[in-house]
Amino acid sequence: MNRFDYIQPKSVNEAIAAASAPGSTYLAAGTNLLDLMKIGVSTPARIIDITRLPGLDEINWLPDGGVRIGALVRNSDLAYDVRFSRTFPSVAEALLSGASAQLRNAATVSGNLMQRTRCAYFQDLASACNRRKPGSGCDARGGENRLHAVLGWSEHCIATHPSDFCVPLVALDAVVEVEGPHGARDIALEALHALPGATPERETTLQPGELILAVRLPAQATVYAGHTRYLKLRERTSYAFGVVSAAAALEMSGGTIRTARIALGGIAAKPWRARAAEAMLENVKPTPEAFAKAAELALVDARPSGDNAFKIALARNIVVRTLTLAHDGTPKDMPALPASPFAATPGTSHAG
Repeated sequence: MNRFDYIQPKSVNEAIAAASAPGSTYLAAGTNLLDLMKIGVSTPARIIDITRLPGLDEINWLPDGGVRIGALVRNSDLAYDVRFSRTFPSVAEALLSGASAQLRNAATVSGNLMQRTRCAYFQDLASACNRRKPGSGCDARGGENRLHAVLGWSEHCIATHPSDFCVPLVALDAVVEVEGPHGARDIALEALHALPGATPERETTLQPGELILAVRLPAQATVYAGHTRYLKLRERTSYAFGVVSAAAALEMSGGTIRTARIALGGIAAKPWRARAAEAMLENVKPTPEAFAKAAELALVDARPSGDNAFKIALARNIVVRTLTLAHDGTPKDMPALPASPFAATPGTSHAG
């Protein structure tokens, strides 16, 4: 681990001022950052510890029924908040399916949004990685790449974004509040993470020194509380990142889908919103055929980046499965294995 300056500001303004120096990075729980520092992937010259900034660890319900979640709210505190889990159950399901209980007790909302790819070549200093060292190449292109991207990738990078939490947030139109040297602004979470293109080292649309203050979920998203799920398929039952995942939310009216929301994870460098599939489901009956068509539309632009064509079929299947379970209704109790397609819940359909 490299030597660095450590700063613990007392206010947001102090934190932003400290982060204006080159080589600075913000520290919350550090569950991802510290691991990357230990292996030499991240080498910040200055760490700004934001864990004691006032007011960033609160969950505030807004007058219109939406919610504002402070950047330092712990994953477990948010997932187990009774009102939040009832109002946005797919987000709670995603949170409880990520990492271990110990990590969820430490990890924060903003840290989850800012976590970096788990691509093995990104984490291996002996490998060429354009995301870690621009212009060095991408060893993943010709390497072990069965878990890499099938949407939005480029010749320069085929990494995926690892977050569970971000997938239902993107589906539900979450907004990120940030503040930086040039003032405050809102960013749609869907626009926070960048696709690699020719500049994979540019992982987000944040400007230098900008600090995430909170995430907001709009009141409109509450209409999906009764018909929403998050599922992920992983290579072992728990404590694993998703091979593919999906969040689905349906607004039902008289046996017809009024509106739908779908997002996928594990298939691109950002959570992937399937807007064409959503539009196709509006004002149609929730049939297996409709869900299969929506899944085809969600993956219509997918293409293998290596030995991972199977992920496209898996993603289609999990979209269908998630839509089916969402239509069956949000379970009153969280499944024993949150987000697992193999965790049967009374009243839900089973895969054939």
